[in-house]
Amino acid sequence: MDSIRTERTMVTALHGFTGLLTALWGAGLPSLDARLSLGPGGLAIVLLVLAAGASVAMPVAGRLAGRVTHVTIVRSAFPAAAVSLGAAGAMPSFGALIAATALFGVASGTLNVGLSASAMSVERAAGRPVIARMHGYWTLGAAGGGLVVSGLLHIGLDARVVTAAGAVAIAAVASLLGRALASTHDLTSPAQVATVPQTRMRREMWGWTAALGALGTAAFIAEGAAVDWAGVHATHELGATPATGSLMYALFFGAMTIMRFTGDRLRSTLGARRTLRLTGVIGACGYFLVILSPSLPSGGSTLCAATGWFLTGAGAALVWPITIGTLAAAGVTPGVLSIVATISYGGGLIGPALIGVVAEFSSLTAALAIPLALALAVSACAPAIIDRFQSNARPIPSPASSTQQGESQ
Repeated sequence: MDSIRTERTMVTALHGFTGLLTALWGAGLPSLDARLSLGPGGLAIVLLVLAAGASVAMPVAGRLAGRVTHVTIVRSAFPAAAVSLGAAGAMPSFGALIAATALFGVASGTLNVGLSASAMSVERAAGRPVIARMHGYWTLGAAGGGLVVSGLLHIGLDARVVTAAGAVAIAAVASLLGRALASTHDLTSPAQVATVPQTRMRREMWGWTAALGALGTAAFIAEGAAVDWAGVHATHELGATPATGSLMYALFFGAMTIMRFTGDRLRSTLGARRTLRLTGVIGACGYFLVILSPSLPSGGSTLCAATGWFLTGAGAALVWPITIGTLAAAGVTPGVLSIVATISYGGGLIGPALIGVVAEFSSLTAALAIPLALALAVSACAPAIIDRFQSNARPIPSPASSTQQGESQ
């Protein structure tokens, strides 16, 4: 039990530092946009490159997770993600930014799969829900990091210095945590896996696996829209300063943090189906307020948008933890996880880029109708998708455990 508790602590801490990386990226985008004059179209290209790098890396990471364990993947991917992010924030030209962003996408995709596999491993070993709380620390890091970045930019520090220094510090701490994680009992060792039912991927299950990935996509588009566009929406549509734009981002992740720390209890009280129905409606209401905000007077528009981003954070908070929890309960392999993660993260990264394309031809406010519609879709469809996946996932004993059962009889 001590080894499980130690690994849970390490994996939770790594989620928190991943949130800090996200903060450096999302809260720094308004300044990067202003420095390189990217505009919605340029930002859309940057985000598409990020999505492409992550989408290529995640299936490969899923295969590797079954061979070299999630620990090795996390230890390698975390420093790479931090260094490439620091480089992206300091690039002097659009072309150089694209190259650094591609590397950041590959490292981030690999890291996301490794951390998700780690969370599933810990939850199986713990025998109770812990994933929502882990993601709570991720959002705590993202929200706290957003506030810090906003404050540093507000006092006049150069965004390139803030991003580079933050990335180096995070890489150093994450490397230490990765070494500590590697020294604990590996929950994905063959002896441990032999005691965990593995789900047979029958033909009819592939469709529901893809549907579960689509559910994750909807959640990540709602989340990505805030990470990549909350600050830009405030500066472009409301005339706010970059510091105020970063504050919108921080409000979104503040709400996510609160919801995720209470998410396991809420899910136990309401059940997964009612929880997703409720949070989907909350997220849709939030995006409605954001869309409404530019039509209000200046003071009211900022307050309306801030309230909207807070509600969207609460609405998007629990979809992905519940999705990962569903996979963990079904006993799926890292390869199946990588399929769901690739669809979810890949679609979630492409979605914000699509918002940028739509914004280029209409307006960013109009483009945010996309995540509004997806939030409503989550509320309507998520319960049925999870039910069907669980009913089609039939856990079977591994050969080792089957042999043990036969001997015991």
